[in-house]
Amino acid sequence: MSDIIEPCKNELNLYFDNAATSWPKPETVYRAAEKQMRQVCGNPGRSGHTRTLEADRLIYRTREAVAKLFNVTDPARIIFALNATDALNIALKGFLKKGDHVLYTAMEHNSVLRPLGRLQREGLITATMIPCSIKGYPDLDFLEDAYHCETSLLVINHASNVTGSIAPLEEMLKSAKERNVSVLIDAAQTAGSQMINAAALEIDMIAFTGHKSLLGPTGTGGLYVRPGLELTPLREGGTGSQSEIDRHPESMPERLEAGTLNNSGLAGLLEGLKFIEETGIDKIRDHEQKIRAYLYEQLQEVPALKIYGPDSSEPASTVISFTINNVDSGEIGYILESSYGILCRTGLHCAPLAHKAINTFPEGTVRLSPGYFTTIADIDYLVDALKDITAHVAE
Repeated sequence: MSDIIEPCKNELNLYFDNAATSWPKPETVYRAAEKQMRQVCGNPGRSGHTRTLEADRLIYRTREAVAKLFNVTDPARIIFALNATDALNIALKGFLKKGDHVLYTAMEHNSVLRPLGRLQREGLITATMIPCSIKGYPDLDFLEDAYHCETSLLVINHASNVTGSIAPLEEMLKSAKERNVSVLIDAAQTAGSQMINAAALEIDMIAFTGHKSLLGPTGTGGLYVRPGLELTPLREGGTGSQSEIDRHPESMPERLEAGTLNNSGLAGLLEGLKFIEETGIDKIRDHEQKIRAYLYEQLQEVPALKIYGPDSSEPASTVISFTINNVDSGEIGYILESSYGILCRTGLHCAPLAHKAINTFPEGTVRLSPGYFTTIADIDYLVDALKDITAHVAE
C-alpha cells in the first residue's frame, strides 16, 4: 500500500483537523487504552472475577467524570454510545412519537438531519428548520414564531462544525422551556472545551463524543438524559443484569445500553477527562480562543482568501472555514498536505444546510480547526503556506 501513496514532501504534518478528531491526545490516554486491553480486558457486568470487577469500576468512574463535567448529580443518567451520531440517534428515535413536531437549526450535522429526514419520510413526524445568519447564528425571531401545539423537541447544534459559531443556548433554552418543549444539545464540538452546565440550564439531553475536545479515543461518546425523561431503547440485548427476563431492563443506564461497551476506549476517555479537569476547562477555552483569534487575524493577510463565520471577537469554537477565489477546496487541501505537511478538512463537512446558509454549497470550504496543543508557530507556518499557495493558484 505504501508504495502507491505519494509521501509528504514536508515532514511537519501539522494537524489542523481537531473538529474531526483531536490530535495529539495526552500520553495518559494512549497508555490507559492499551493497559485496559492488555492487562484487564474483563467484560463489565458479565462475571464476578477480578478483571470484570475492575472493568465495572472503570466504567463507573468514567460515568462519574462525564457527569461532573456537565454538573450532573446522578452518573446513571450518563449512557455510553459509539459516538455523538449514535447518541443523537438514541435521543431522537427514543424521544420522538408519531405526530411530533421538531425544530432544528440550519447548522445541524447529518447525524441530526438524516434521522429526522427518515422519520419525516416515513410520516412519523414533521420538522421545521430554523434559518441561520451568514455567520452561522440561529434566527431567534424565526424560532419564536415556529412553535406550534405539536412541537415537542428543539435540537440545537451547540457549535457549528462549519463556521464555529456557538449557539445562544440560554436564550434558546428559555424559549423552549416557556412552551414546555424539550431540548436536545449536540455537543460534539464543545464537550470538553466549553462549559455546559446541564443542571443550571435545565437541559433535557446532551449528546457528546469522546474523541474530539474530550481528548479520548474514537468509538466513544454518549448521551445525558435528565431525570424523569425516559427514552424508548434503540437497541436491546445483553446487559449482564436481569438476564432471566425477555425484555430490556428499565433502570438507567442499562435501559439505553446493550452489549459490551468499548472498555479500552472508555479507559482512554477517562484519562482525557482527567486531563481536562487538571488543566481546567477555562484555561483550555481561553487558549483556544486566543489561538482562533490569532489565526483569524493572520488569515486576513492572505490575498484572495475569504473567511466564513464569526470574526475574532464573536462567540465561536476554534473552527474557521475559508475559500480561495474559484479554486476547488479539495485542491487546496491536497496542496497543503502534499507540499507543506498540513492536515485539514475540505468539502461539505457532513453539514449541507450550513453550507447553504453561508453560500458555499455545493462546493464547500477548506476547514481549519486548531486545538489545545496548536501553537502560534504552527499558525505562522500555515499562513505562510497559504500565502505561497495563493501566489501560485489564485486568479
